[in-house]
Amino acid sequence: MSKSIFYHAGCPVCASAEQNIINLIGAESVEVVHFGEDSSRIEEAEKAGVKSVPALVTPNGNILHINFGASMADVKS
Repeated sequence: MSKSIFYHAGCPVCASAEQNIINLIGAESVEVVHFGEDSSRIEEAEKAGVKSVPALVTPNGNILHINFGASMADVKS
């Protein structure tokens, strides 16, 4: 993985975190995955270790859970 992946569910906490992440590391360095627009990526996020969103998975596989918007169980329902 050459880019970080920012997973979120579209809530206000997630939308704010998305803008902050893009401002911090640059749009070219992060892939944004909105589960409301692409729920097929939920399993991928869970396999990476994401427990709640918003979360940033770094290129080396570290997971940064940012604030708290929703648990993965909430996202799946």
